[in-house]
Amino acid sequence: MKEGWSTRWKALLIWLCGYLSIVAFAVVGGYAIVKSNDEKLKNETKKAFIVTLIFTAITVIFTIFTNIGGFDSGFYASEAYKVYGVLSKIVAIAEAIVFVVFGAIAFFGKSNSQKNTEDTSEKQKNIEAPKAEE
Repeated sequence: MKEGWSTRWKALLIWLCGYLSIVAFAVVGGYAIVKSNDEKLKNETKKAFIVTLIFTAITVIFTIFTNIGGFDSGFYASEAYKVYGVLSKIVAIAEAIVFVVFGAIAFFGKSNSQKNTEDTSEKQKNIEAPKAEE
């Protein structure tokens, strides 16, 4: 009997790889986009890609800032470097929180089968209870 990972676990792995490394996300997310037939998993991969790109862009901006500031001999003792230190810590905390929240939503959110069951039961209620005529 072949048992595989559920969509919930795959989505959680995608968010974890996005948090850990852009390279790991490229491998796992790219595989999910190309090989998966599950639309929910593809949508989670797209969301994770956008969030990963946002935090990667912020990291690039911080890296450019510190490298340009490194040309000045007094940069590492300046107020600008202290601001950079505080902002980089805030961004690191925000990144962890965002990835944990989105990963939890992907893992604990409703699956496609639950949504389909609710949709069909809602349609049944509408069919069984006709609207009152005026």
